[in-house]
Amino acid sequence: MGSSPSTGSGGVETGSGRVEPGSGGVKTGSGHVEQWELRARFAVSLATLYGEEVPAYTTLVDVSRAVNEDFVAAHGADAERLGSIGRVTAERHGAIRVGSPTEMAQVARLFAGFGMHPVGFYDLRDASSSSVPVVSTAFRPVATDELARNPFRVFTSMLVTDDRRFFDAATQERLEAFVAARELFSPEALALADRAVAEGGLPAADADRLLELATASFALSTEPIERAWYDHLEAISAVAADIGGVPATHINHLTPRVLDIDDLYARMTARGITMIAEIQGPPGWEGPDVLLRQTSFKALAEPRTFREADGSVTTGELRVRFGEVEQRGIALTVAGRDLYDDLTIEVDRRLADAPRGTTRVEVAAEVWRENLPVTETGLAVAGLGLFRFRVGDPAAVRPSTGSGSVPLAELLDSGALVAEPIVYEDFLPRSAAGIFQSNLTDEGSRDDEQLGTPYDLERLSEVVGIAIADPNDLYAAQQAASLAEAEAALGSRIDTTPVPLSQTQENAPA
Repeated sequence: MGSSPSTGSGGVETGSGRVEPGSGGVKTGSGHVEQWELRARFAVSLATLYGEEVPAYTTLVDVSRAVNEDFVAAHGADAERLGSIGRVTAERHGAIRVGSPTEMAQVARLFAGFGMHPVGFYDLRDASSSSVPVVSTAFRPVATDELARNPFRVFTSMLVTDDRRFFDAATQERLEAFVAARELFSPEALALADRAVAEGGLPAADADRLLELATASFALSTEPIERAWYDHLEAISAVAADIGGVPATHINHLTPRVLDIDDLYARMTARGITMIAEIQGPPGWEGPDVLLRQTSFKALAEPRTFREADGSVTTGELRVRFGEVEQRGIALTVAGRDLYDDLTIEVDRRLADAPRGTTRVEVAAEVWRENLPVTETGLAVAGLGLFRFRVGDPAAVRPSTGSGSVPLAELLDSGALVAEPIVYEDFLPRSAAGIFQSNLTDEGSRDDEQLGTPYDLERLSEVVGIAIADPNDLYAAQQAASLAEAEAALGSRIDTTPVPLSQTQENAPA
C-alpha cells in the first residue's frame, strides 16, 4: 500500500467530534509537539468545528464508520489492503477556497507548519460545464511515514480574478480590492506556523495557540454579507460568490474515507439525506479499485446575515457547504492515467448514444471490463498500476537464461515478489468539478469567446511560493525505490517491460 499505516495514530474522531483516548488528537500537556501531531490535532479540531456548524457531517461520519466496520468484518485482512482500519477511520480531507495569490501564499505558510505541502495542479475552469473559475492544489504530507502518521489533506482552490471568461474588468477590480482588504490569517498564526517549520514542531503552549488560531481561521463568519455584491458574483458563479463575496474563508467540506462508497451512498439515502445524483470518478466493478471515487450529500441551507442596499441587516440562507465522502484506490502510472482519460472519453461517447435511463456508472463499468485488467497483478505487469514490491520467497527466483533478469510477471506468479498497492493520495479535476457542479443552484455564466488566463503547475508554484510536487513523480519514486531494494535482495534484475493487455489474460469480462 502507499504507506504502512499506524493504527489510529492520527486521532480517531467520534461522531460528536470528540477524540478517543490515546489518539493523536488529545492535547499535549508539556514538551515538544511534532508536526505530525500538530497535523493530527488540526484535523480533529477542524472536524469538531465543522460538526458543530454542519450537523449532517456528524451523521456522515457515523455512517462512514459503520460502513468501514462492516466491510472489515465481511472481508477480513483483504479489507485493509489499501489502508489499515485505523488509518482509514482517522483519514480526512478538507476543502477551502481563497481569493488571491497573496491568500494562497499565506495558506501555504500556514499548512507548512503542520507538515502539509502542495501536491498536484487542478484546473477546474475547464473540467466542468458550469462556471467554476478556480485553479487548485492540495496540501498534504508527502513522505510515506508522514502519511502513515496522519494523511490529512486540504484541497485549496484560488479564484482566477483576471479570467475574462468569467469576470469583466470592473468586476475584477472590485473583487481584487475586496479580497485585499480582508485578513484570513492573523500574523501571529503565520509566525507560529513558520516557527513550527523551522523547529519541526512547537512547545506545547505554542502548539495549542497555533491550533486555536488556525482552526478559528476556517470558522464560518458571522459578519453580514453585502447582498448586492454577493448576488452580482453569484450570477457569474456561486463558487466565486462563496470566495469573493464573503468576509472570510471557511471549510467548504470535510471528507471522511470509506472502504465501500456504494454502501455508504445507499445508507445515507435510506436515512433520508439527499445525495448528489451519482458517485464521481471510476465505477464500482469487480476489478481493482483505482484512483478516487467521491460523492456527497447536497448542500444544505445555512442561515446567514446580509447587509441590504439601505444599510439594514437581514437574515437569509445560503447553500454552499456540503458533506463529501471518498473511497481511495490504487495510484496509476502515467500510462494508466492516460488510459483512464481515454476510457472517460469513451464513457461519455457511449452514454450519449445509450438508451434513456442508462447511468454513467453502468456504461463505465462496461468500458472498464473491456479495457482494464481485473486483478492487481494484471495492473502491475501491464505497467498501469503503481505498487511497492517486496521479496516474498527468494528461493522461487530463476533468472531467465542468458539475460540475468526475470520478468516481473514471473516473480509475482512464483511468489518471489509480493506487490502491495500504492494508495492514490490525490484528486481528480473532473470529479472535483463534478462535486462542485452537483451542489450549485445554477450553472452561472461564462463567455467562452474570451481567452482564459493560462495556468499550470509551474505558474501556480510561483503563486504558492514553493515548487508544487507532481504526484506522478512521488508515486513513481516509491515504486522505483522498492524495485531497487528487491533487486538487491534477489540478486537479479527485474524486467518491468509492460505486458500488453491482450497477453495478460486478466482483462476478460467476468
